[in-house]
Amino acid sequence: MAAPPYLLGLSAYYHDSAAALVAGGQIVAAAQEERFSRRKNDDRFPHQAVAYCLREAGIAPADLGAVVFYDKPIVKFTRILETSLAIAPRGWWPFVRSLPGWLSDKLDLRSTIRRELPGLKPDCPLLFTAHHQAHAASAYFPSPFQDAAVLTVDGVGEWATTMIARGEGNTLTFLEELRFPHSLGLLYSAFTSYCGFRINSGEYKLMGLAPYGEPRYAAAIRDSLLTLHDDGSFRLNLDYFDFLRRDRMTNDRFHRLFGGAPRQPAEPVTARHCDLARSIQAVTEEVMLRLARHARALTGSPRLCLAGGVALNCVANGRIRAAGIFDEIWIQPAAGDSGGALGAALAAWHERHPTEAAAARAAAPAGRDRMHGTLLGPGYSADEIRRQLDARGAVYQYLEDEELLATTARLLAAEKVVAWFQGRMEFGPRALGNRSILGDPRSARMQSVMNLKVKFRESFRPFAPAVLAEAAPRYFELEGPSPYMLLVAPVQPGLRRPPPAAAAGLDRLQHPHSEIPAVTHVDYSARVQTVDAETNPRFHALLRRFAAETGCPVLINTSFNVRGEPIVCTPDDAFRCFVHTQIDFLVVGNFLLERTAQPAAAIPVKPAFAPD
Repeated sequence: MAAPPYLLGLSAYYHDSAAALVAGGQIVAAAQEERFSRRKNDDRFPHQAVAYCLREAGIAPADLGAVVFYDKPIVKFTRILETSLAIAPRGWWPFVRSLPGWLSDKLDLRSTIRRELPGLKPDCPLLFTAHHQAHAASAYFPSPFQDAAVLTVDGVGEWATTMIARGEGNTLTFLEELRFPHSLGLLYSAFTSYCGFRINSGEYKLMGLAPYGEPRYAAAIRDSLLTLHDDGSFRLNLDYFDFLRRDRMTNDRFHRLFGGAPRQPAEPVTARHCDLARSIQAVTEEVMLRLARHARALTGSPRLCLAGGVALNCVANGRIRAAGIFDEIWIQPAAGDSGGALGAALAAWHERHPTEAAAARAAAPAGRDRMHGTLLGPGYSADEIRRQLDARGAVYQYLEDEELLATTARLLAAEKVVAWFQGRMEFGPRALGNRSILGDPRSARMQSVMNLKVKFRESFRPFAPAVLAEAAPRYFELEGPSPYMLLVAPVQPGLRRPPPAAAAGLDRLQHPHSEIPAVTHVDYSARVQTVDAETNPRFHALLRRFAAETGCPVLINTSFNVRGEPIVCTPDDAFRCFVHTQIDFLVVGNFLLERTAQPAAAIPVKPAFAPD
């Protein structure tokens, strides 16, 4: 039997470049370029991510059956040109500034791909999916469902900003879409920018800030910024926005409506910013709930798949799940643009090989998705780890599995911060137990310690709990699994602790809110990751050891990086990050390192990771 063709999916040039490799309907490898280049949100052509994917499969570019790009550049360019002409001369300058990039790389993308991937066969097909088609394919095809409603919501692709589709078997049928400039993603990003955070990375901060405020501005958003319909469709009032005309999201009319100029990044976060965050979060949740109800009515399916950047809003996802609109929900863990590379490859596979695709889906294990826990990036052998550590002059111990797990659990129980580097790297924005920083969630001081001394970020940022899947119902009001940390659920009432009556706003951060205070937000919510033994047996084993040591089957799990830097990829990345933070111990494979034991000669003169 002939080997199945390999299809390489690509995303590049807009936000988060990535590559993904699919063969026989199976995901072989996927990774973001930023992890290799060490440039946050790297949007350049993903050379290193491609090289990794090919290396993982043991193939060369000549072995590829097709290369698939995650959107249609000519259609996107047409949208940008038409929009600029429609509001000329006001929108002309942003278009002129972007023109060199389009003329050099983006517009003739076929030539760009062939130039950037030497060794492709001349007859290798170069294919293009629509942007939201790639998102929808990334959501539905790896899901555990044989039929589902599919909802994709982001800033903008070519023209679409929101799309509803129906997945059945190995086909996707696209039903309705909302078009630019009416975009929930752009609306949320406008408030991200207005509150002083960076677009495309600061949305997490805005979501984390929301529980400290009140929705005082929600009515103003609904009354002035958008016209919202029962089916979740809406129109933005463009009189309040500048993203069509300039390189900024909001204008003076927007600023007057919400009481002042945009916050500058160095300025303090005030109660007003908390209230703004809570208000746009409330409106976002309302829109998503309406869209979900409409998707259920339109498709009739009791299952929902989600993707697009807005699908990373885990609070809104939790609201959809709690509302009972669908019996089951599955969210693509790489829901943003990086996941578009995977969706593009999967969409092309299912279109070009329908018989094989149908057979592969029918043979898939019932109830389990096809993302392999999203552990799709590079892994490193013990010999490779040792070589990289030795090259730095690092001091370490090698421990066998049982001793390593027991030692790590004891360190965590003693309130040590442990960096945990194991197996293959995660694909997508979340660290899920292979490139993680871990801590004891019972510690009232751990949130501020890890934010300020380890992550170098704002003290209000919440941390997520990783919990043994079998123990999750004891700690969280969560029905079903949440393997990708994309659902927020309340902490069980019996574990909660009310703060003092006088505490308000960011002052509430100083008071523990539950018996696991380091992972409980001020509204008693938590962004939950459930860990099962099949998906990630080593991380599951560590949680079990920690539970045996402490009686608590929960750990703080945050990504192994610092503010402004990508998650670590290699053992050398891990060592460099470790020695330039206040992380106490590093576990890389079976190697255990203590930060204070590292000789000065082993530490790079300049930090490789620094806060932005």
